[in-house]
Amino acid sequence: MNFCCQCGHALVFEIPIGDDRPRHLCRQCDAIHYLNPRMIVGVLPYLDNKLLLCKRSIEPRYGLWTLPAGFLENGESSEQGALRESWEEARAKIRVDDLYAVYDIPQINQVYLLYRGELTDHNFGPGPESLEVELFSEREVPWNNMAFPVMTAVLKHYFNDCKLGHFGLHRGVIERKR
Repeated sequence: MNFCCQCGHALVFEIPIGDDRPRHLCRQCDAIHYLNPRMIVGVLPYLDNKLLLCKRSIEPRYGLWTLPAGFLENGESSEQGALRESWEEARAKIRVDDLYAVYDIPQINQVYLLYRGELTDHNFGPGPESLEVELFSEREVPWNNMAFPVMTAVLKHYFNDCKLGHFGLHRGVIERKR
């Protein structure tokens, strides 16, 4: 950030009094601009032991597969956002079961909240951010063409939980590969 979004004055980057980390500060109007992690919300849409995946038609990771997910919008709950993303990306109608996974990705300031939910019918198809959508069994998943490591981790948990017959909450941190 270079300029204050409240008054337009130039910002400085320093530790505010009583804080423990540098922030963008406006010396004109005294505003402190907090830049916090972005919430990514989505669904593991399942039907008949298969998961619905979307092939991305946008960057990043154009042409690779992912679960329907995206940025949480202001004014919506995480579940509402996950359902909206499922509709936008896969034209899928889903009955949400429960929160399934929480993953932090600190190096890119993102937190993922993924719900598990059953497709209510077979009427789905690509939305504007997807080239195609398809149901996959575990052996059919394009494992080498997954867009994001977090999605690969969640898919592995899901198929393992299917075998165990129990779906718990999964959480973790995805670290940058060195």
